[in-house]
Parts: sequence; C-alpha cells; structure tokens
Amino acid sequence: MTDANRASGWDRRSFLGGAALLALVIGVPVAGVALSDLDDDDAPTERQRVMMKQVSQLVLPATGTPGAGDVGVGDFVILALAHGLDGTRDPAGSSEMPWAFPEYRRRDGSLRYVGWLEHTLDLAANGDYLRRPDDEKHRVLAALDAEAFAEGNDTHPWRKLKGLILTGYYTSRVGGSEELRFELVPGRFDPVVPMGPDTRAWSSDWTAVEFG
Repeated sequence: MTDANRASGWDRRSFLGGAALLALVIGVPVAGVALSDLDDDDAPTERQRVMMKQVSQLVLPATGTPGAGDVGVGDFVILALAHGLDGTRDPAGSSEMPWAFPEYRRRDGSLRYVGWLEHTLDLAANGDYLRRPDDEKHRVLAALDAEAFAEGNDTHPWRKLKGLILTGYYTSRVGGSEELRFELVPGRFDPVVPMGPDTRAWSSDWTAVEFG
C-alpha cells in the first residue's frame, strides 16, 4: 500500500483545522469534537484528503482572499460527513440515489460520500483525477456540478458535498469576515444603501436566515 492510499486515521493534530470549523458549525468547543468515537472505516486516505482539499479550492478558489482548500475546508467536509452533518448518514434507497455505486453504501444504507466522489472523479477523468491539469480538473468538476443541479436530481450526492464546502468556508474566519463583511455591533439603520458589483454580503446579517 502506497503512502497516498494508506488511511490517515483520525489523528486529532492532523484534523485540528477541520475540527475547529466543525465546532463552529455545530456550536460546541473544539474539545467537544470527538474523533476517537468515529468509525475507522470512515477515516480518509491521504489521497482522499488531497482530493477534498483540491475540490474545495475549485469550488471556492482564492481571489483577494484565500480559497476553501487553503483554510482547511477539505478536512472539515470529511469530519462533517463522518458526524453525519446535514443528513449525510441517513439511508437512501437505490432508486433515490441512482448515481451511487453499491460498493460505497454502508450496511445502514447511507453513502460513503468521500469514496464515492473519489471514484466518480477518477471515472470521469479516465484515470487519476489528481494527476490531471487544473483546467481538466475544473472541467470534470463542472460537468458533475451541472449534472447534480439539473432538474430532478435533488438527491444527487454532490449537492450535499458542495453544501458542506460552502458551509465550512463561510463559517471560517476568512469566509465569514473577509470574503463576507462582518460587523459585530451594527451601526445605524440605513434603509437604502448603494450597491455595486463589488459589494460584499454581510455574514452578520441574520435577517436572511429562516428559523424553525
């Protein structure tokens, strides 16, 4: 077994950045994110960690701020999946998720999303996805994204993965206070403000959040 394929295990030091993001999302201290209770079968290989970092970076690349891969979102997604965030440990019948290969289903019917994505990208790239040029990686991922968000594909696995990438990034310090604008104590209320193409949304604006 090569280093790229060897399971990295749930080493807390290696996953500290991802654990910190997960703690913010679920509202617990970092120390409350238990890794020892996770299934060893869900531990990613080093190759899968590299893949998730690169895929996260393609979804939200670096611009004036670091990209999603730069801030540890890849590891966050892996941890979030292992903890079943956003219903990712719910069982689904084959008719509901026809894109999922049987070998990536657990006994309880839930999907091993990381293994599924690795296989799907390699298949679409006709080989090793990670060895493809950046433009080819982008093309393969864009095709998967278009398929996932086509009408009628509501249960496509990529939707869950992309949602977790967005959640992890915009929960991070960079995503929440640099990519978005943040003001802990708002000033006066302005009912009308000028907006342009470079206007950033506010991460501290909770009026857009639907509760209940």
